[in-house]
Amino acid sequence: MPTCDICGEQVSMPYQCHHCGGTFCGNHRLPESHDCSGLQNWGDPGGVFDSGFDDSVANEQSTLGSRLSGPSSIIGYFRGNMSMVFLAAMMIVFLFQFILYPAMSIPPGSRLWNMSFTLDSQHPEYLWTWITSIFSHGGIYHIFANGLVLFFFGPIVERKLGSRDFTLLFLGSGLAAGLAQLLLSYATGEPALLLGASGAIMAVMGVLTVLNPDLKVLLYFFIPVPIWLLTVGYAALSVLGMLSGFQGGVAHGAHLAGLIIGLIYGKHEKNKGVSAPGELQFGRRRGPGGPGRGRF
Repeated sequence: MPTCDICGEQVSMPYQCHHCGGTFCGNHRLPESHDCSGLQNWGDPGGVFDSGFDDSVANEQSTLGSRLSGPSSIIGYFRGNMSMVFLAAMMIVFLFQFILYPAMSIPPGSRLWNMSFTLDSQHPEYLWTWITSIFSHGGIYHIFANGLVLFFFGPIVERKLGSRDFTLLFLGSGLAAGLAQLLLSYATGEPALLLGASGAIMAVMGVLTVLNPDLKVLLYFFIPVPIWLLTVGYAALSVLGMLSGFQGGVAHGAHLAGLIIGLIYGKHEKNKGVSAPGELQFGRRRGPGGPGRGRF
């Protein structure tokens, strides 16, 4: 049974927003109730919402299409949760990288492994690696750090931008970050093998930093700091790494490119009146529709 994206209540006949793709109960169907990004298009004669219940729910048992993509389907569950889709993709690719491939006697670092998971400055024509490299990672710490940021901050940014724009931001910044690092590699004459979602993750951080620079986050899980300080510190480390070779093997150019894209896009959204929550809250709360899921 589908659940409301805001309060987590299970609803048999949900309302679905045609602009942000979210699924909501009766208490949160109105745009002001779920802070919909479609508010800016409220003057659109076509409207943002259905006038009644989602037809796909009523016909769900009678059509194959609704079974595959209706609100209670797997696709329907992930609609409006692209941050979790990307996180799942990272985990699946990581599984292939270090479990399935070695089991096939193709160890990390081999030519076939690199052709599958890394963006190679010497072979940028391997077009598939522009995408696979975004979801690939170099080890447990690498995927843990990126996955942690995506898990906590991704849903916040996605709710503010809408799933479509969040998807474009994540993939677009990941591609641009890879391109930036390749150009830096060509400029320095040093070949590079790139992998990781760090460029896209930094874009998410950049957007959130602009929308609410004073948002409190826990550095190392117990030191509260404003997100702007965390972002500035990370940018400084990246600049230092590019100039001095500090943290060799880290794609500092890709990180900076992703961050710059996020800051620019965040500024664009803030000019349209989009804002972020004032604090990060963990745990469950009770909303108008009943027990709710974690609020960020």
